[in-house]
Amino acid sequence: MKKSVLTRYRVMAYVTGVLLILLCLSMIAKYLLDINGADDLTRVVSIAHGWLYVIYLIFAFDLGAKAKWPVKKQLWVLLAGTIPTAAFFVERRITPELQAKITDGRPVVAKA
Repeated sequence: MKKSVLTRYRVMAYVTGVLLILLCLSMIAKYLLDINGADDLTRVVSIAHGWLYVIYLIFAFDLGAKAKWPVKKQLWVLLAGTIPTAAFFVERRITPELQAKITDGRPVVAKA
C-alpha cells in the first residue's frame, strides 16, 4: 500500500471531523441560541460536509480495500464521519496499524 492512500484518508478524516463539529455548533446556534445568520452558516456547512463526506467515503473505502480489512472494520471507519469527533479517534487508532503496511513504491526484495 502506498503512503498517499493513507495520507489522503487522514486529510479527509480531519476535514470531515472539523466540518461535522462546525455543523453541530452552527445547529446549536441556529436552534438553541437563535443567533442571526446561523441559518446561512448551517446551510453552507451542511452542504460542504455532505459533499466532502462522500469523498471521505471513497478514500476510506479505498484504504480499507487495499488494507484488506474485514467488512465490520470497514463499516466502522466509514461511519466515523457521521459521529462528531469519531473521525479523529478512528484515524488515530488505524494510522499506527497501517504504518507497517506502507511501501514507498519500490519493489520489495524477497529473502531466499
